[in-house]
Parts: sequence; C-alpha cells; structure tokens
Amino acid sequence: MTKAKPNTLTIAGSDSGGGAGIQADLKTFHSLGTHGLTAITAVTSQNTRGVSAVHTLPLAHVRSQIETVFADFPVAGVKTGMLGSAAITRLVAKEMAERQPPWLVVDPVMIATSGARLLDENALEALVTRLIPLADILTPNLPEAEALLGRQIGKAFDEAGADLLALGCGSVLLKGGHVKGSQIVDRYYDATGALAFEHPRLPFEGHGSGCTLASAVTAQLARGKAPQAAARAAITWLDKAFRGAWRPGSGAVHVLAH
Repeated sequence: MTKAKPNTLTIAGSDSGGGAGIQADLKTFHSLGTHGLTAITAVTSQNTRGVSAVHTLPLAHVRSQIETVFADFPVAGVKTGMLGSAAITRLVAKEMAERQPPWLVVDPVMIATSGARLLDENALEALVTRLIPLADILTPNLPEAEALLGRQIGKAFDEAGADLLALGCGSVLLKGGHVKGSQIVDRYYDATGALAFEHPRLPFEGHGSGCTLASAVTAQLARGKAPQAAARAAITWLDKAFRGAWRPGSGAVHVLAH
C-alpha cells in the first residue's frame, strides 16, 4: 500500500480559469506530496483576461465544509486565501482558533492580478485583529502589506516586516514580485531576524503565483519542515514552476507549471 500523505486544507475562492485560488492550491498540494482538502468561500467567473463575477458562498455552507473536513481528516496544515467578506473572515478565524491546526498559513488575498477586488473593505479589520494573530506564516505581497499596515512601505521592508510581525503572526513572508527590478527579492521575517531570497525576474506575469507560493509553504510545513526551511523550499519550487509557465488562454498572463 502507498504510504499515507499529509492532509492539507485550503480555505479560498474558486478560479474558473484554473490558474489561481482553489485550483492552484490543489495542484500545488498534489505536486508536493500532500492530499488536498477544500472549503470554498467564493466562486469567481475568471479567465486569463480578468474577473467578470464573484459570488460569495453562504456563511452556513462555508462553516459546513470546514466542519465536515475536520470531522474526518487529520489536517496537517491549513492555508487561507480569498475569504471575500468580513463575516467569512470572522468565521474562519473562529474555526481556526477552536480547531488549532498544526500549521496555519494566511495569504491575505485582496486584489486579483486583473485588479478586481476580492476582499470586502469591511473585512480588513477582521483579518488584522482575528485571523492574522493565529497565523504561523503570513504571506502578503507589497500592496497587501501596505493595506494591512495602513501606509506606504517604499523601500522600508525591514520596518514593514517588524510591524507585520507585531500583528501577532509567527513569521512573515513578504513577497517581492511587485517591487520593480531585474531581481525579485522575497523577504522572510521571524523572531530570530530576517532572510532574503533572491531570484531573477522572468519576462512575463504569472497568474496565481501568490496562491501557489502560500499553498507550497503549507505543503512543506505539513511534510515536516520548519517555517524558515518551508519558505525557502517553497520559493525554490515556485521558481521552477515559473520557468515552465505558458499561456493557456488569450490573455497576457501565464499559468504556472504546477
């Protein structure tokens, strides 16, 4: 018999174009040797050209999915992505506080690659005060970090990292894709200090890269790596996925080779 794989749960939105959200998370979990579980928070009508509609699921159904998964599976790690509303954010925070999964990775998804808003503005407070303090790793990109802190970051990355840690999470992986330059620098912060992971910028935009990185971190944690090592391994794996990316649709964005 095949050895059992760790179970990893993604609580996020569905991307009908298959490049981000739940779909990217499941492909990542499978590729990295974990069994993917889902609790879908919203359904988006989305392709490589943009998001045309978003339907947030009823609160009771989001709760039912989480309850049903935890009732059967030993969950080794949880990743949250698009939560959509303040009510769902509060629900997820309550469930995670009660269930205390071994690892919780919070990807504070707010805006899609196309610019479509994926998080209700009223949800930001719930994210900051209720969910982030439970996170083992918080994985914002630069615009998300600025929204969480309520200010521009500029080049003051280390100060931002310290302030994000002060929100109560165990560590921060500040994604560098939005910072201009020929190199992308992802920065990791925890109580012991800071690390920088640098890799060349490829000449295209990858769809679902943030979702994919956060789910890769979750899978690495579930397989036994410590947070710093999990972040390093996930970034290395994501770089390979970028190098195999292609354009499946008529839009300019590339889908990663999960």
